[in-house]
Parts: sequence; C-alpha cells; structure tokens
Amino acid sequence: MVAEQVVVHKGLEGIHFDTTKICHIDGQKGILLYRGYNIHDLAANATYEEVCYLLLHDKLPTKQELAEFDAALKANRTLPSVVMDIIRTFKDAHPMDVLRTAVSALGCIDPDVKDMSMEANYRKAIRLTAQFPTIVAAHERIRKGLEPVSPRDDLGHAANFLWMLKGEEPDPDAARAMDLDFILHAEHSSNASAFAARVAASTLADMHSAVVAAIAALKGPLHGGAAEAVMEMVEAIGEPERAEAWVQEQLAAKKRIMGFGHRVYKTEDPRARHLRELSQVLGERYGDPKTFQILRNIEKAMEPLRAKGIYVNVDFYAGSIYHYLGIPADLYIPIFAIGRIIGWVTHIIEQFSDNRILRPLLHYVGPMEREWVPIEQRG
Repeated sequence: MVAEQVVVHKGLEGIHFDTTKICHIDGQKGILLYRGYNIHDLAANATYEEVCYLLLHDKLPTKQELAEFDAALKANRTLPSVVMDIIRTFKDAHPMDVLRTAVSALGCIDPDVKDMSMEANYRKAIRLTAQFPTIVAAHERIRKGLEPVSPRDDLGHAANFLWMLKGEEPDPDAARAMDLDFILHAEHSSNASAFAARVAASTLADMHSAVVAAIAALKGPLHGGAAEAVMEMVEAIGEPERAEAWVQEQLAAKKRIMGFGHRVYKTEDPRARHLRELSQVLGERYGDPKTFQILRNIEKAMEPLRAKGIYVNVDFYAGSIYHYLGIPADLYIPIFAIGRIIGWVTHIIEQFSDNRILRPLLHYVGPMEREWVPIEQRG
C-alpha cells in the first residue's frame, strides 16, 4: 500500500481559509489597507473613531454619521457596577487577565447576550469598543489604591482613555499619539488573535466569547508581548553608543532581537514608519531623546539582516510611545487590545455573515492499531 502523501503547513503558513473585505496585506511590498484605504493615508488624516466606523461599515463616515457613531461610543463607556466589583476583586492580577475576565463578565449581562442578529452584534461591537479603555484604566487606578476616573463625553476615544488612566486631561500631543497608536493597531487581517476570534465565532459562540478567545491569544508573548520586551532591551543597553555592540553580542549568541521580523512582511512593516516618527517627536517633546536614539542605533545595527527580510515591525517603536506617555510596561499588551478590539469585532461579524465552522485537519503520525493490554499485565 502506498503511504499517504500529506503536506503539512506548520502554523497554517500560506493557507487561505476564507475570503475577506476587511484588510489587505502585501508583505513583499509593505502595503497595508483597511477596507481598501492605505494605512499611510489613515495615519495621516483619520481619527480612531473614523477608522472604527470604516471597519464596521466598509465606508468612511459623513460628518453626521461620525457624530452619531461617536455619540454611541461615548454613551457606552461606563462599566456596570458588577463588572467594576470584579475588577476590584482581581486587582492584583495581570491586566490582560483582568481584561479577559471583565469581558467574560460583560458577556453574562449584556442586554443582547442571546440575540445573534446583525443589529445586535453591531450594538455589542460598539459597547465592547467603548468599554475596553474603561476596563484597562479602571484596573490600573484600582491596583494603585486610587478610585477609577469617570469617562468624559467631551473627549475623544484616545484622549478619554488617558484621562481615565491618569486623572488629568492629556495635552494634544499625547492624545494624538495615543489615537495614532490605536489606528495602527486596529486591524491586521488573520493574525493569531483575529483567527482565534473567528474560530470561536465559527461555532456560533456569542461575540463576547469570541473576543475572550482573541484576548487569550493576544496575551501570548509571541503575539502581543514584543513591545514590552523591546523596552526591556532598551533598558539593558542603557546608552545609545552601546547599542551596536550589544546587538552583535546577542546575534553572536543566536539570541533574538525583539521587534524585528514578521510572519507576513518581508520588508519594513508600514506601521513602523509612523511610530518611528512619533517616537522621535515625543522624545524631544518630553525631554528623553536617548530612548529614541537607542532604538535608532539598534535598527542601524540590524540593517545587514534586511537581506534576509528582517526589518522592524510595529512593536519595535510602540513601547517607546507608551514609555513617553508614562504608561506601565504591563499595560502595553492591553493597550494593543484597546486598539485591536474594533478589528476583532469586525472579523467576528464577517465570520457570522457567511459562516462555516473552522475545522482544519491534523496529520496523525503516531502508532496504529495498538493492542489493548489489561491493566494487570502492563509492565
């Protein structure tokens, strides 16, 4: 008998499991499109609220549509008291665990929890997008022994997050920096967390359950943890002039330099350009150009690896943005999630719209037809 010939695609690399109208990535040319719009145009001109509307509706909003959408987000920022109690109960847990648990709790009490209609899922998408910043900010203050700060309906999504986080109104540079970061993290096709969300959604699990699956996937250090690791690297280097030698030592020891390389991009991640520019601006704005210069020197030291398709990715400069804004390192992944929630809910809605349960195969390579041995005879 001829043995079965099976091609195994580890990590599902190169496999298209469905079609999508949400996001296009050309990894060879470094192109990223949200609903057909280039990330460079969105980064330069859009607000996060506009990007959220675009992803959910497949079109840019008019002024009236944006005003109504913005009002809906603002109306849903406040958390139910029972969820705030849960955050207080688990205040000493990792912020990603608190976010995951709070979203699960929200799923238990959402008014549309049993309604799987398109209209209900849209309402749930709005609520989750609005509630994510409140969860993260409330937990940060509670674990510091401070009272949560109530959201303000006169501030945009990003500025309101910084307001709730610190209890002081952010300056325009900080608010725009956070807004840009959310835009750049909003969507990235079938990355691990979006795929996890679609797998859960394909079983017709509710939206909150699918989002919990996405949060779980994002928490893993191979997906969401690189920004924090990059800043640990910057701290270890200490001075810009030490960067090149440090990189060479790490490479000689066959250690990975965090923030470089990407499964999809074989040239520079198009999002990195905007965070690089923003990091430089904030470094000068807040009197800490050294952090940016260390990052630039690391990037220069890594230039020889570009021949192998290894360039900076979105995480390389992201951590420095949060650092300049005075945000603790263990909030870097939750902030990623605050930006990405709109991508997750959009993927979930698209999965629901033309669903087939995701059930890939595993190629079995273990023993066949083993003989049962009674327990008394087992050695």
